[in-house]
Amino acid sequence: MQTHALIYRRFGPPLEALALEPLALPPGGGFRVAMLLSPVNPSDLIPVTGAYAHRITLPCVAGYEGVGRVLDGTGRRVLPLRAGGTWQGVVTADPDWAVPVPDDIPDSLAARAYINPMAARAMLARWPVAGRRVLLSGAGSQCAALLAHWAQGDGAVEVAGIYRSPARRAVLEALGIRPIPMADHRQIAEAAARADVTFDSLGGPVGTLVLDRMRAGSDFVGYGLLSGQTIRPERPPAAGFHRFHLREAQAALGPADWQAAFRALWPLLRHAPMAPVREVPLAEWRAALAAGAEPGSAKVLLRFPEDGTS
Repeated sequence: MQTHALIYRRFGPPLEALALEPLALPPGGGFRVAMLLSPVNPSDLIPVTGAYAHRITLPCVAGYEGVGRVLDGTGRRVLPLRAGGTWQGVVTADPDWAVPVPDDIPDSLAARAYINPMAARAMLARWPVAGRRVLLSGAGSQCAALLAHWAQGDGAVEVAGIYRSPARRAVLEALGIRPIPMADHRQIAEAAARADVTFDSLGGPVGTLVLDRMRAGSDFVGYGLLSGQTIRPERPPAAGFHRFHLREAQAALGPADWQAAFRALWPLLRHAPMAPVREVPLAEWRAALAAGAEPGSAKVLLRFPEDGTS
């Protein structure tokens, strides 16, 4: 019995390193989940480039989240997380870590319920924003939209966001985010000097500019390197400089705490601002990756064959 999976056997640009290959399922059955949908996130693609080569054993199946149905005849939907790559038709999961999906949560939302929502909630818990001014880089991303929405609910005084694509400006304003063009370094510097906490997903020159301008007593939280470049401050930063990695933040969680975290998250997601989606069949994965890289586009979800096997 076999499935198909997007596998990388070397590191490199995802369109070159990934390949859709047949994959034999492990013998003995087990808790198997036929995937339905899985999103295409930057966090899925960056490891393929070799950015985290020290902790990845090749060959490796790509993908970190998604939703599927348990192959036990019940039709139960779960998130088969912490079980290897999700960009494959069937995932053999550990039932203790597989997260049940409430009946009223649509597949397109369940597929995206892990990385961005959990990261946003964890960061806001670690660096509270009540009564503080918040600055977001990469403000057009899904994680930034969730950070903004929940920061406002937590009592942030202001949320400003640095954006690249002009198409995102109206979206940010509708979310209550004060938009700042990425090309306007003066505005970025002024916003950084006002900010009490920055959540930075870009790194590189923008992240460096923000960190250099933040004042003592403020916090700079780096949670991504979408620019592909590290932060290189001109001088020792006055702000507290913090790195956030979801994997590290959740490393100490046992299955009971893991499940409890999702039970607390589902009610928040029912009313969260989530981007529209575009489903692309797994066989057209190259088109999916290209569409996911377009600024301001809908969130791309890989759609898997009906039962995942072949």
